Amino acid sequence: MTSPAKFKKDKEIITEYETQVKEIRAQLLEQLKCLDQQSESRVQLLQDLQDFFRKKSEIEMDYSRNLEKLAERFVTKTRSTKEHLQFKKDQNILSPVNCWYLLLNQVRRESKDHTTLSDIYLTNIIPRFSQISDDSVRLFKKSKEVGVQLHEDLMKVLNELYTVMKTYHMDNADSISAEGKLKEAEKQEEKHIGRCVKQEDRHIGRSPDPGANIRFEEKHQRRSSVRKIEKMKEKRQAKYTENKLKAIKARNEYILVMEATNSSVFKYYIHDLSDLLDCCDLGYHASVNRAMRTFLSAEINVEQSKHEGLEIIENAIDSLDATNDKQRLMELYHTVFCLPPKFDFQPHMGDGVSHLCAQQPVHGELVLRCQKLQSRLATLKIENEEVKKTMEATLQTIQDIVTIEDFDVADCFQYTNSTESVKSTLSETFMSKPSIAKRRANQQETEQFLFTKLKEYFEGRNLITKLQAKLDLLQRTLGESQRAGYSIASGHQNSSVKKQGGSHVIPLVVESCIRFISRHGLEHEGIFRVSGSQIEVIDIKKAFERGEDPLAGDQNDHDMDSIAGVLKLYFRGLNSPLFPKEIFHDLMSCVTIENVDEKALQIRKVLVTLPKPTIILMRYLFGFLSHLSQFSEENMMDPYNLATCFGPTLMSVPEGHDQVSCQSHVNELMKSIILHHDAIFPGQKELDGPVYNKGLTAEDYCESPHGDPASAEDVVQDVGTETHTSEDGREHLR
Repeated sequence: MTSPAKFKKDKEIITEYETQVKEIRAQLLEQLKCLDQQSESRVQLLQDLQDFFRKKSEIEMDYSRNLEKLAERFVTKTRSTKEHLQFKKDQNILSPVNCWYLLLNQVRRESKDHTTLSDIYLTNIIPRFSQISDDSVRLFKKSKEVGVQLHEDLMKVLNELYTVMKTYHMDNADSISAEGKLKEAEKQEEKHIGRCVKQEDRHIGRSPDPGANIRFEEKHQRRSSVRKIEKMKEKRQAKYTENKLKAIKARNEYILVMEATNSSVFKYYIHDLSDLLDCCDLGYHASVNRAMRTFLSAEINVEQSKHEGLEIIENAIDSLDATNDKQRLMELYHTVFCLPPKFDFQPHMGDGVSHLCAQQPVHGELVLRCQKLQSRLATLKIENEEVKKTMEATLQTIQDIVTIEDFDVADCFQYTNSTESVKSTLSETFMSKPSIAKRRANQQETEQFLFTKLKEYFEGRNLITKLQAKLDLLQRTLGESQRAGYSIASGHQNSSVKKQGGSHVIPLVVESCIRFISRHGLEHEGIFRVSGSQIEVIDIKKAFERGEDPLAGDQNDHDMDSIAGVLKLYFRGLNSPLFPKEIFHDLMSCVTIENVDEKALQIRKVLVTLPKPTIILMRYLFGFLSHLSQFSEENMMDPYNLATCFGPTLMSVPEGHDQVSCQSHVNELMKSIILHHDAIFPGQKELDGPVYNKGLTAEDYCESPHGDPASAEDVVQDVGTETHTSEDGREHLR
């Protein structure tokens, strides 16, 4: 039985854990309250700005009318003067009078300027702040949903830790109890054997007597009693061994879950919270920047004399920074966003082991578990990296939408003698463009896709964090120093090359996926943009790695988005990107060329330095993408959308460069190659090898009527490894 002291100690441990979890739960609730307060404060700020500019618009309009009345009063007065008659006759008047007329003209011009200013406030700036408020509320709502989901996942992890800790304590208590019973049986056995020995000694010292038969019967009974005690000891020994093993396993599971829990909590407070706050601020600072710059431009053009005061406002606008604001928020509420202390191992009474037990009989189980974790983590990391690239590309698209430099209203203040109304002057401004509704619809659609990918990325990263923590602890315990690597490219190198009578060489996975999409998916909406089933993607990928072609035949029972995902996953898994890093800067210099023909020529000059098999594969792929873009009205994937999907996959940005800005240039490059692939890549007469031909049947996509191309091994090897200049002895095009 458990002593009162042990029971009290167990209760204290449970209470301490519950207190720590309760503090974290309270912290999570305070985080949501903090976000709500930020949202309310932001909406109130935007409402105050709208009220301010509405009142200022009224003041400017009143001021404009007063100026107009002032000018009209003195113009009417001067119309009958001699100076005015002389002015109308030959424009030859005294300079003071000329100054007087110029002053009146300036007042009328100023009146028009302030009318323009009032209209800009009313029809441009106020609607901007209204839209920012709507966007801010929508983004805060979506971010809060993500935050609530993260909190639920975190509490699940904490509850799991609580469950395994209680199981460990119960199993260890059973082990201690069984050990006590075993020791009690051993003491009984020793005591009984000692008593029997004493009785035997007494009988040996005595002479035979008529009661010998009675003593023999007693001796037989004592032996029977000894056997019973031995059997009881054996049972208790087996029970103790069973409970001891169960306690060891429970302790191992508790330590593993504790490590995963600490990693999950660390990941949430260090990474997830920061990312969540970024989502709350998505586009807000840039949108406020645009609205305030509209006000700034109007004020500067109306009255240059206010330049000193407006410089202060400009500095404040230039200081809009989402990163700094986020840091300030976290510093202001540091008790809410600080990382809580790690969970420490709480040993049960008498248990001094605080690490994984890798000895027999659990060693084999841990090794098998480690291998399974390695395999699963390799696949999860590839999948999550693909989601991350898609999310970053989508984020860049949103940044491009909300950072349009459309705040300059200088054209509204170009003074002319024309009598056109202010409304006609403003007909070309940002708020009056017919495309505003379409732009906002595209922005909201892109935001929805971003949050879908964000949730998927958070879930994947959360799972990877937990599994990686368990794997690292297992590897440290088992003494492994190398993690098992996984490369999808190696599988492709061994099994993804197909030869058809020696006529062409294209990796099987590329040819088969393109053939399937060309047959059934050219009009599929969102192809390469919408994620497919990860389970089906993995199944198809593994089939290709075994040398099979799961897409052969005319059946159309596969998910089109999953097929597209397999094709992207192949290029993502290459040891080296299809476009090597060595030519990154040369290709980036081509992006800024405005002349289309000159740009295509320069890109061609850079690409022809690559090995022949690499160019053949590029030519084949971009021929297909160009064909696919011709169905953009049905599949909603024009060249730019395809470039956004394939840019991060085919060409990575080298370290040390601005990933966001460089990625937009990479996408522009891919768009140019898709649009002008015929001018960029050499034809069959110039470069022997297969080409994508949209006019042929599916079986003929890779046929080449000219000569024998390079070997299959060269294609896969050259695509997946680094390329060098002609000084290295590689075969290059001339």
